[in-house]
Amino acid sequence: MKIHEYQGKAVLKKYGVAVPRGSMATTREEAEAIAKELMASGATGVVVKAQIHAGGRGKGGGVKIAKSVEEAGELAGKILGMKLVTHQTGPEGRIVHRLLIEETLPIEKELYLGILVDRGEGKPVFMASAAGGMDIEQVAAERPEAILKQYIDPGMGLEPFQARKIAFSLGLKAEQINPAVKFLTGLYRAFLDTDASLLEINPFISCTDGRLFALDAKLTFDDNALFRHPDLRELRDVTEEDPLEVEASKYNLNYIKLDGSVGCMVNGAGLAMATMDIIKYAGGMPANFLDVGGSASADQVAHAFEILLSDKSVRAVLINIFGGILRVDMLATGVVEAAKKTNIQLPVVLRLEGTNVLEGKKILMESGLNFVVADTMKDAADKVVAAARA
Repeated sequence: MKIHEYQGKAVLKKYGVAVPRGSMATTREEAEAIAKELMASGATGVVVKAQIHAGGRGKGGGVKIAKSVEEAGELAGKILGMKLVTHQTGPEGRIVHRLLIEETLPIEKELYLGILVDRGEGKPVFMASAAGGMDIEQVAAERPEAILKQYIDPGMGLEPFQARKIAFSLGLKAEQINPAVKFLTGLYRAFLDTDASLLEINPFISCTDGRLFALDAKLTFDDNALFRHPDLRELRDVTEEDPLEVEASKYNLNYIKLDGSVGCMVNGAGLAMATMDIIKYAGGMPANFLDVGGSASADQVAHAFEILLSDKSVRAVLINIFGGILRVDMLATGVVEAAKKTNIQLPVVLRLEGTNVLEGKKILMESGLNFVVADTMKDAADKVVAAARA
């Protein structure tokens, strides 16, 4: 689960991580009030920052500096409601509903910090680079030596010598090393305590007066651990997510929107990947990843089918099920119920194997609906791709 920058900074502040003063605004009037308060308490200007779940906001016109309260209001009025297009949103962009109004700071250096889980090593890795304030992916690709990596033993945590090594690698001044160690330690504690899968500060800034701040903050949390963090779960902004993915989550379905025309319903992530591969092998493109899981009920299957059909780009549907815990007759019942409820007109190809497969095929054949039952995965892929092209 992703959260907004202003929410991430609020989380980090609890762990003693220094962030600029600022607040969230949803209207021009709120933005002006925040700017007025900041400038009255010493800020020389404010930054008006669009809050969407994507990077590259500055390049897209979603981050602007205002030198007065009036200018902050004007910028807020322009950015609120705009469709912000960045390299991470794709051409469809995102509508801006929230802003972060924040004090400007006297920046001396822009640096990079990030923590994530390295699955290959089975450990968290703390990354740092003096090349902050830009696309770190480009730095990693072109100058991998510019990124320092410190692997963290989960049993020991981030040790002081590691934090000092990171601080020195960033070229900080001698008097900044101890504050930097405290800063880095706070970041790791926040990462660990919140079950984050990613924590990124880009840029991490050094000011001309020696202070250190997280000028930006990106946090992503492990969905599987959210049951331990009801406070974090409340930070979810469903307006930033695909509506069909939000709907699927209500029924504990794993759904990810893709760009093709073949809707896929499977049970099990491995089978889902194989299904998408064989659709591409047959010359088609999957429209989604939809995993109903190993123990889905007929009701969940019916909802999954309705979600598939809600995607206007879907031209044909492939249902590829191996019945283990999920019996094939139960799946067939759910598919028939959903097909009748939605009055489906699209071609539906099914490949079924496993528990009660004969009973399941019988339910489909006697439903009176125009289902195509394939014998193998390849046969199913060929038929559904051809149907999507017709």
